[in-house]
Amino acid sequence: MRFPAISLLQRLALAGLLGLAANQAAHAAPNASGAPDQFIQQVADDTLNALKAGGGVKAGDTAKVNQVVTQQILPYVDFEKTTRLSAGRNWRTATPAQQKALAEAFRGTLVRTYAGALTRVDGQTTVKTLPFRGDAKADDVVVRTSISQSNGQNTGVDYRLEKTASGWKIYDLNVEGIWLIQNYRNQFTQQINQNGIDGLIKALNQRNQ
Repeated sequence: MRFPAISLLQRLALAGLLGLAANQAAHAAPNASGAPDQFIQQVADDTLNALKAGGGVKAGDTAKVNQVVTQQILPYVDFEKTTRLSAGRNWRTATPAQQKALAEAFRGTLVRTYAGALTRVDGQTTVKTLPFRGDAKADDVVVRTSISQSNGQNTGVDYRLEKTASGWKIYDLNVEGIWLIQNYRNQFTQQINQNGIDGLIKALNQRNQ
């Protein structure tokens, strides 16, 4: 039985699909069960490559940065733990439904926070993990990195990770000396004292719009 001849355009499209499949197969996902500093370097490299694809991120293109963060970083973030620690003692007084709603609302805030450190990425931007100071066999570690920009400025970004059953998970972020959880804990407490858990959830959702 003869198959119908395919056009040149169809051949090119088929070749492109095969090439894409080959590239996806050759590219390994970050090893969340390996050394924590190597894991962070893999995540950072994948994120930068995604941001630089297609000519890089244009100034003010926050939508693309947020999309890349959602696809490349958020799968390795334990945003429920981040939310729980940020809420502090108020987490224990919230109902399960409120806890779930608060974690989902804070998820959008986390995307914007992680994206904030990546808004100036260009073709020359690099991320380098700094010498690891902790015990790589520990279950809770901090990995320090430095983002180098084409203008010569460096931004220090540290990641706090916990080893879980599925591998390393990021749950806190330090940008230029400010830890995310500590910063938001004060804001959460103030908002909850004024308007309760539901008021905090509403405020976060409004900011995410």
